[in-house]
Amino acid sequence: MDLLSRLLALRPVNGQVDVRCHFRAPWVIDHPASPLCEIPYHVLLEGEATIEDDSGVPQRLTAGDIVLFPGGGPHRLHDGSGKRPKPWVDRHAGDLLVHENRGTGERADILCGRFLLPGMPDRLLRDYLPERLVVRSLPAPRTDGGGGHAGDAAATLAGTRLTRLIQLMREEALDGAPASAALINHLSGALFALTLRFASEAPEPPRGLLALAQRSRLQPALAAMFDAPGKPWTLPALAELCHMSRATFVRHFDDALGRSANDVLTEIRMTLAARKLAQGDEPIAAIGEAVGYQSEAAFQRTFKRHTGVSPARWRAGRTKQALIG
Repeated sequence: MDLLSRLLALRPVNGQVDVRCHFRAPWVIDHPASPLCEIPYHVLLEGEATIEDDSGVPQRLTAGDIVLFPGGGPHRLHDGSGKRPKPWVDRHAGDLLVHENRGTGERADILCGRFLLPGMPDRLLRDYLPERLVVRSLPAPRTDGGGGHAGDAAATLAGTRLTRLIQLMREEALDGAPASAALINHLSGALFALTLRFASEAPEPPRGLLALAQRSRLQPALAAMFDAPGKPWTLPALAELCHMSRATFVRHFDDALGRSANDVLTEIRMTLAARKLAQGDEPIAAIGEAVGYQSEAAFQRTFKRHTGVSPARWRAGRTKQALIG
């Protein structure tokens, strides 16, 4: 099963570029906390930068690097000099907003934007991605003299595609031709999927969905959760699909996610239920039954625990947003 395709089909993600920052050192970008429906990102097109967030661990970025903040936490990008940053001024290149400063040091060119999540419960993405995800589209050269293997080849191919996509975004940003901003927004939607694919194919992906995507032995259970969320799945039944004992299955899930298969199943069910509530007028009890709840009361409790509102209020809120939009 292609986990990332199934996930993105369940909750498609769009992209939006907010600004291109064309700086010379010293410079700094302070980014506040983001709303729950947004994942901020930055693409370093040229130069170097340092990224800092609440983790307290700064990280150096080089040209071609992408950094995402799935948790939406506040963060800071800067040139690393520690000097007082030069203020920037705004101009427009076509429809794209550009920040420029009057520094005299090393140049940095950065696209700053947001990945926009659909109006659904967001745990399925946020809880299984790190607070900060750095993806380097230009892989580091091998130093062990080894010949590599299939995993290295897959990561290199994905990295090459990612590099080409970033280069196209850079060309559009520099060109400022008609519809450049709209085209960059469309490309940034593809950037999200390709970034996650590249990160999941890295030799050591972070825990969470990206690590789970590499666990081929768990794929039968994940496919069953997506294909038949309404079935009364138990841990022994899911383990049997993977030809594992219950204890081994639980251990594999915990190693990859730090969460249980039941947690993932519940979040898949709630995401599906939210989409059904937003897209039609099917009775709430029928939606609950379709995602595995014979008791409407149990479905109501679980849905409210995940979203903070009842299914009826969720539906009303999504309907109102659609009318306004």
